[in-house]
Amino acid sequence: MAEPVGERSAHLWYGVDVGGTKIELVACDDDLHVLHRQRVTTPTQDYPAFLEAVTTLVANADAELGRRCNAVGIGVPGVIDRESGLGFSVNVPAITGKPVLADLRARLQRPLCIGNDLQCFAISEANGGAATGYPTMIGAILGTGAGGGYCIEGRLVSGNNRLGVEWGHWGVPATLVAKYGLPIHDCACGLHGCIECYVSGTGLARLHRHLGGDAVDAGAVIAAAHAGDDAATRALAIHLDLLGHALADVIKAFDPHAIVLGGGLSKLESLYRDLPAAIAAHLFRNTTVPPILPPAFGDAGGARGAALLARQHGATP
Repeated sequence: MAEPVGERSAHLWYGVDVGGTKIELVACDDDLHVLHRQRVTTPTQDYPAFLEAVTTLVANADAELGRRCNAVGIGVPGVIDRESGLGFSVNVPAITGKPVLADLRARLQRPLCIGNDLQCFAISEANGGAATGYPTMIGAILGTGAGGGYCIEGRLVSGNNRLGVEWGHWGVPATLVAKYGLPIHDCACGLHGCIECYVSGTGLARLHRHLGGDAVDAGAVIAAAHAGDDAATRALAIHLDLLGHALADVIKAFDPHAIVLGGGLSKLESLYRDLPAAIAAHLFRNTTVPPILPPAFGDAGGARGAALLARQHGATP
């Protein structure tokens, strides 16, 4: 449905957030007011159906608003190889090995840029979100997986391979493996022992099961801890230490002025109280931990961030 605002904007930017369950498009004006929004189920296994879903969302927005947009930004859960243009995604395997960028450009016939969903979250929070006004920021997602994006003065730094800040795929440190007797898990990315296997929402549930619990997701661990379950309380303590180490490494690598948490675990209020000390324990003495902030836009940030990508890169065909 269209959401009318004041006078007609000079430009129109579409943001498309691709997830494992839904694809959402938002159409925004220059001030990022949402003029139109639509979502459909993601065809995760069928590549032609995936292309058709995105194409139809864009066509519907054009028809609803009575004009074509200036550019489209798309956030995908994965990476697009810079050399070959081929996609790789665990959550949307339909695009793996496919020339998704070239195929969508051919279908949409307008400027198009692609970032991953984590980067779209970061750029959204850096522009009008929780990290507005900070010179640099890291957006750190703690959901089904773990990762993030890095922005300088509100602009996304994606890197040579468009990986941004894939801190979730840094290795779990041997010292903490030994300290807690952790198994080394195979990661869906193809690597082994990635930190997201332990600090994501999925990882928290895995820690609980390692300690003898039976939680199927992070919410169950948190509920069990509130009910006095010793394994759940221990799992949360280990999770906090592992996450503190991971974000300390992020600080040592990027030294951001703020870190904004996203994903399901960003709703865990105790993180904002306890995480700064857990990070400091793994940093150099006298190093300042940046503010750890809750997200301003939550689940809505992905599509908004994709529209921001379009706005920032809209002049590039």
